[in-house]
Amino acid sequence: MRNPKPKEWLAKDYSQCRIADYKPFNFVDGEGVRCSLYLSGCLFACKGCYNKIAQNFAYGVDYTSELEDTIIADLRHSYVQGLTLLGGEPFLNTQVAVPLAKRIRSEYRETKDIWSWTGYTWEELMQESEDKLELLSLIDVVVDGRFELAKKDLTLQFRGSSNQRIIDVQASLRHEKVVLWQNQFN
Repeated sequence: MRNPKPKEWLAKDYSQCRIADYKPFNFVDGEGVRCSLYLSGCLFACKGCYNKIAQNFAYGVDYTSELEDTIIADLRHSYVQGLTLLGGEPFLNTQVAVPLAKRIRSEYRETKDIWSWTGYTWEELMQESEDKLELLSLIDVVVDGRFELAKKDLTLQFRGSSNQRIIDVQASLRHEKVVLWQNQFN
């Protein structure tokens, strides 16, 4: 597992604007029915990563405007609660994630939520580049922190290891401190 210094890893230096997968209408990547976009590329290289193949920035297929249109159309269904960004590492793919999140906010306002998983901790993100902070500002819930195999716990809600937190992003930004998501049950 690697620990970057603030602004050491920049999306512009690594992202190839590729995705590992897109899964519409699933129930596992956050609360409610979700559309999940798995972005390619991650530098954290956590031991025991559940999606190791997506660590490669060249893996998968190019992100296209056609796929973005499909995601936007899939979100139109009333039963879909929102979009989840995973990976790979979404915060190293801001060239894809920021415009998509902005479009969701433009077309759906607050009627659809956006979740993201990240290997960065909240405290690390607060010291990061403008593009990462912009992405964070568009997200409702973030699951932060690297996966730690020694702290693996399959009973945790939406997390793989006990060091990870489910954070209410907008409340945390307002209060300038971590506010945990209120719907947690463990």
